[in-house]
Amino acid sequence: MPREQGRKVVATNRKARHDYTIEDTYEAGIVLTGTEVKSLRQGRASLVDGYAYIDGGQAYLDAVHIPEYNQGTWTNHPPRRTRKLLLHKQQILKLYAEVREGGYTLVPLSLYFSDGKAKVELALAKGKREYDKRHALRERQDKREAERAMRTRNNLGE
Repeated sequence: MPREQGRKVVATNRKARHDYTIEDTYEAGIVLTGTEVKSLRQGRASLVDGYAYIDGGQAYLDAVHIPEYNQGTWTNHPPRRTRKLLLHKQQILKLYAEVREGGYTLVPLSLYFSDGKAKVELALAKGKREYDKRHALRERQDKREAERAMRTRNNLGE
């Protein structure tokens, strides 16, 4: 029985949802060393520049920053090393085909513990153009203004 139950989020990549159109998401395990797990349990990680790629039938996570563990000794890990991802073979083949042909990229959205095991949520994403970003921002702003107007109208009617 695992020590932990449920899902504990360590890091999220909020910028990814702004910069990319998310098509599909996958949950993948990560191969980590002991000091990396301890550092993650302290809630320290950054997914800002991270990306995933497929090479030789294996999936890898690169440029994710997991800082060195404070109490670690000479066994500490390099903060930005390439880490292997654990996915099913069919998922890897599907992702490889999409990335190679469709102009998609693999972006990590969140890093979390699920029942005591470190997982990463990968997104199959397509980059947004600058005008797409402005359009999405404008839509959110319009929706917020409409909700605010409805709230003030409802409050006045009481």
